[in-house]
Amino acid sequence: MRYAIEDVGLLIKRAQHRHHREIDASLATIGVSLVQWSALREIDRNPGASMHRLAELSFNSDQAFGTLMARLLRIGLIERLQGPGRVAHHRLTPNGTDLLRKGRRLVTKVLASSFASLDEEERDALGTLLAKLLA
Repeated sequence: MRYAIEDVGLLIKRAQHRHHREIDASLATIGVSLVQWSALREIDRNPGASMHRLAELSFNSDQAFGTLMARLLRIGLIERLQGPGRVAHHRLTPNGTDLLRKGRRLVTKVLASSFASLDEEERDALGTLLAKLLA
């Protein structure tokens, strides 16, 4: 079957939208949103990263990410560490680490269900094609 390029783009967007809705609903059961969990994941994956870089990695504007960080600080999921000069770094608190771990199990479950109709070879091919597209 041949797909028009517009249709391929729309299929990718629909898959992403479905994942976001289902993951957000699943994460809500542990009291965190996908946006918050994504920030926790990127802080954990990228120790010492700037707020700007963390905003990029979590698909946020700098302003939105700053507001998000303030909320995560206020509810005790991250802590701010002073670096040299005005540089600040962030890391997860034990509560943030626990929430990230619980959330990862939920996210993995949603994605496993979503991709269940693809066998391992098809998932690898899809991953290869998407990585090539984004390179």
